Amino acid sequence: MSLSPSAQRVQEALKALGFPHLQVRELPASTRTAEEAARAVGAEVGQIVKSLVFMGEGGYLFLVSGRNRLDLRKAEALAKESLRRATPEEVRALTGFAIGGVPPVGHATPLPAFLDEDLLLYPQVFAAGGTPRALFALTPKELLALTQARVADLKEA
Repeated sequence: MSLSPSAQRVQEALKALGFPHLQVRELPASTRTAEEAARAVGAEVGQIVKSLVFMGEGGYLFLVSGRNRLDLRKAEALAKESLRRATPEEVRALTGFAIGGVPPVGHATPLPAFLDEDLLLYPQVFAAGGTPRALFALTPKELLALTQARVADLKEA
């Protein structure tokens, strides 16, 4: 089955990073929100990786468990600067992808990344595959290797 251009870019990025065994799947159902993605793959909401882009002097990527909300104060402490949520236009300019399908890899601009420690609680997680209907499954260890993210407590209490 052929993938849409955005999902194909993610698949090629996974291969280029040495993870050709990870397969982007395009689904008939929407995976735009963590809840929709969890339903589409029969997973817990916490297993869904939300790729959130925030802006300071530059961009930052926060990979957050679908059941958590990012604590902006914690994010700012990690980035060592004030942050704001990136606009849809900034997200597309930095990553090359639209909100609702932003993958953790294959971005137009490499972004410093931080990974929600709660994602490490699951044997398998699901990340966006470049479109609001595409996902790929991987282990938290593979996600860390792919993104070179720093593990941190990112969730709101």
